[in-house]
Amino acid sequence: MRRRPGLSEEVAGHLRHLIMSGTIRPGEFIRMDETAVELEVSVTPVREALLTLRGEGMVNLVPHRGYVVADLTRQDVADIFWLQSVLAVELAVRTASTITSAELDRLAELNEALQDALAAGRVSEIVSAEFEFHRVHNRIANGDKLAWFLLNATRYTPQELYANDPQWGQVAYDSHLKLIDAYRRGDRDEVVEQTRRQFTDGAERLMRHLESIGLWSDDADNAAAPG
Repeated sequence: MRRRPGLSEEVAGHLRHLIMSGTIRPGEFIRMDETAVELEVSVTPVREALLTLRGEGMVNLVPHRGYVVADLTRQDVADIFWLQSVLAVELAVRTASTITSAELDRLAELNEALQDALAAGRVSEIVSAEFEFHRVHNRIANGDKLAWFLLNATRYTPQELYANDPQWGQVAYDSHLKLIDAYRRGDRDEVVEQTRRQFTDGAERLMRHLESIGLWSDDADNAAAPG
């Protein structure tokens, strides 16, 4: 990475993905110099990124030792996806009242672009196609501030983890089809159901992944079910 405006946020996004996917785990230290070398940046944007993540509660500063990854519990994951779902459902309900046939056709085109990326197995294109579908969808609601809050909440979703899961890709594509169909039929209840399912599925998949790599013990304090 070269130094450019927003570089510290790119570094923060990279580190968020590593933390949320369990690649770096609670209790592990993030070394600024090593991270800078890995990402081919100076230490400055790494330091800025860690300050951002500290403000988000994702890392803690240990005096004289550096930044350590904070605890990530099942409840944390459930809370993240619950918040995303609440915001997304509100946007979807508003969209149901205003969406046009042309906008539905555009969403269908974007969903086919996602299917093409899935068929080719190109992870970066899958991430981009999924992002573009939801970006266009969320703008239809004319709730820019709400969409901004949702965008920020989804920063904690490890998109590349999902994009590498072919089963997730098919579920996402099928869910988009059902959502578009519900909009066409004016079925607001189904719009809400399909929107919620996307986040319930996302939470369940991430929890299963983190459990499979041994991130959590069987401590009851960590137990939580997706909302």
